Amino acid sequence: MTLLQVRDLVKHYHAGGMFRASAPPVRAVDGVSFDVGRAETLALVGESGCGKSSVGRTIIRLQEPTSGSATFEGTDLFALDRTALRKMRRRMQIIFQDPYSSLNPRMTIGAAVAEGIEIHRLARGKDVGRRVAGLLEEVGLDPGYARRYPHEFSGGQRQRIGIARALAVEPTFIVCDEPVSALDVSVQAQVLNLLADLQRERGLAYLFIAHDLAVVRQIARRIAVMYLGRIVEEGPAEQLLAEPSHPYTVALLSAVPEPDPGARRARIVLSGDLPSPSNPPPGCPFHTRCFHPLRSERCRQELPLLRPVGGTNAACHYAESTPSPEALAAN
Repeated sequence: MTLLQVRDLVKHYHAGGMFRASAPPVRAVDGVSFDVGRAETLALVGESGCGKSSVGRTIIRLQEPTSGSATFEGTDLFALDRTALRKMRRRMQIIFQDPYSSLNPRMTIGAAVAEGIEIHRLARGKDVGRRVAGLLEEVGLDPGYARRYPHEFSGGQRQRIGIARALAVEPTFIVCDEPVSALDVSVQAQVLNLLADLQRERGLAYLFIAHDLAVVRQIARRIAVMYLGRIVEEGPAEQLLAEPSHPYTVALLSAVPEPDPGARRARIVLSGDLPSPSNPPPGCPFHTRCFHPLRSERCRQELPLLRPVGGTNAACHYAESTPSPEALAAN
């Protein structure tokens, strides 16, 4: 059953200042559509600057959309006034990339976790402290830590605090905005396992934003790959990782370390930099860096739309013949 439905989401940022009034807008998100089911994880993947964090923050109204729609549990999120949005935020939360900057250094972690409980009047008096203790224990921290301050914890512990704070208001949907990218590899695995356990126990749905396909492999049921403000491929995680149809997805997969030293797979290094989102190229946004052997003038002129190719949906004119990393290595 669909929990969140996003259609044609657009988020443009306008340059400010006297001398930049006529500058073109930054097209961070340029027509993104997807669904997230109950208790499902959709991973939104792409390199830095592709607009994936803007998608997550716009959906939950930390910033306002330029256009498009987002429907959550049958409610139009973009039509909510301030009072209604505050109530809705009980159902939608976010875990930020940097767990330290997202915590107030002057508040104990107990007070930080309790803040949402008190704002939404979910408990009073001593019951607040009991709920905070239970949440800390649920994320693997000693309840006695409630009296400590953020600077007294490691990065992994601070991220667990951020997770406890998100859980405090009993949400059904959480935007995980690169929640493990700032952590060591061993700690990443622990946090991912914690998120998976919480999903099973609480029936949570996640929009999991990341730039590393190796990370989302562990947690996502479906994956959507973003490039320059658009989704260029999406589908079931197992299918997309095994048989990608878009050249950009192939390039991302080629960067994932291969555990089998005997496996042959070409490392694809994309030429050039990501084009400016304030001046995206015409046609296919990926054509300036594409390595597809069939790329043509059509790619430079005609925008490809998402369409079924194999087991996924891909936005490439020649997706049926996209070479795999293994095929490129053989050549």
